[in-house]
Amino acid sequence: MTSIINSIKAINPNAQVSVNAEDINQITWLNGTTPIPANEILAKQQELITEYNFNQYQRDRAKDYPSLADQLDMQYWDKINGTNKWQQAINAVKQKYPK
Repeated sequence: MTSIINSIKAINPNAQVSVNAEDINQITWLNGTTPIPANEILAKQQELITEYNFNQYQRDRAKDYPSLADQLDMQYWDKINGTNKWQQAINAVKQKYPK
């Protein structure tokens, strides 16, 4: 889950804050940082969570793709042998985890 601090930093990257127990009501604004209303922080947090969930396919694909070294090796041998094993391997992952 996206933390309150991450949500604040997404709104104001220069914000200096302390948050106790991930409680929206226990934010200490430090060094003259202008407070951000709680509803804006919670809205940004929900936006970040939605974006994270929407991009789950990217994280799933990253786990299943062959290593870059293996991909380069596949591409080399595809060029030598006139095959398309690299393309097949990549397409299999993309089909397994569609957008």
